[in-house]
Amino acid sequence: MSAPAASAVPAVPRAVVTGIGVVAPSGIGADAHWATITSGTRRTGPITLFDPAGYPTRLAGEVSGFEPLDWADNRRLVQTDRWTHLGFAATRLALADAGLPERAPDPYGYAVTLASSSGGNLFGQRELQRLWGGSSRTVGAYQSIAWFYAASVGQLSIHHQFKGPCGVLVAEGAGGLDSLAHAARTVRRGTPVVVAGATECPLSPYALACQLASGLLSADDDPERAYRPFDAGAAGYVPAEGGAVFVVEELSHALSRGARIYGEVAGWAATHDAAHTGPDTPVDPTQYARAMRLALGRAGVAAEEVDVVLPDALGVPRHDRAEAEALRAVFGARPVPVSTHKSLTGRAHQGGSALDVATALLAFRHDLLPASAGPGTPAEGCELDFLRDPRRPASRVALVCARGFDGFNSALVVRGAAPPPRRP
Repeated sequence: MSAPAASAVPAVPRAVVTGIGVVAPSGIGADAHWATITSGTRRTGPITLFDPAGYPTRLAGEVSGFEPLDWADNRRLVQTDRWTHLGFAATRLALADAGLPERAPDPYGYAVTLASSSGGNLFGQRELQRLWGGSSRTVGAYQSIAWFYAASVGQLSIHHQFKGPCGVLVAEGAGGLDSLAHAARTVRRGTPVVVAGATECPLSPYALACQLASGLLSADDDPERAYRPFDAGAAGYVPAEGGAVFVVEELSHALSRGARIYGEVAGWAATHDAAHTGPDTPVDPTQYARAMRLALGRAGVAAEEVDVVLPDALGVPRHDRAEAEALRAVFGARPVPVSTHKSLTGRAHQGGSALDVATALLAFRHDLLPASAGPGTPAEGCELDFLRDPRRPASRVALVCARGFDGFNSALVVRGAAPPPRRP
């Protein structure tokens, strides 16, 4: 990534990614995630965070080996939920990867903008059970903040001394992309460093019951078959925890300190269907396709320049068909390569779309587009150009797409930096 050319017109600040922190079923750290994606190793299995025996969905993607005390002191841990603990870890990894200190040297030059949706589920479950069934019939003092959807943003802002414009985006699965879009806008408005992305932990009895009400979860107990987006056997998604956090930085700021650059947040768009999506209602792809077109147009990227699309991949037949229809509407006769890896990790809502961005940026870093983890047999209407074998990127442009329940649509274009020179 080079500095912008000199111009009489003031250049629009460019937002680049200089740090990636992954804490997901695919592993802790970007290298572990990349190894899972490129090997096609499935990381979903039986839920262990609580006993799911009484529920039709008993599989999930969990972060194996995660120890919260490795990433935060006990004083902060007792105030927060596991979803925030995952955010603590992902943020520390992203800052270290970017070569930035734990505490902001210029507090008002650093901001944090994350996505959220369901909040602190495990913490809230424990406190509400204490209220209903405990002898004290009370909840702890931290219940008032730990469940709150902005808890991670607040805790990170305080601990790392990020005092720039901070916020939280709530658009369910689409939120992970919205957070990066908002980070790029914040950079353009003059804040040189923004921490963005998302984590999630929708794995508690209450959280699982809420998801089951949508009718979109898989009830298959076989991890190899439970979550198969775009496949003829698709029957719902498997929930997951985790996600990815990024350091988004103004280009000249990154260059001045010699930072490694993964790529640029080049374009984005968000639309809404303006209609409730019930368990059996048809899914209209019109606004989803519009978000893709807007993101490409704002990035100045033609459809034929896109190396790969990382789709939402819900794994519900009518949603998969609608997504395939949206992609055909945008890319026309030229079938764009599609690669999805959610069947390996589960669907972590906003954390999952952030994880897709991490995959795209790592693909450009390694100069390798990873093969798609399925489908085996594409369902009728889902016959897309799934990337069956790894290949080198040509234009170094990826389109990441995500949908949120009840009509949210987002699309993000990332342009990869040149890969490091290959060693002899």
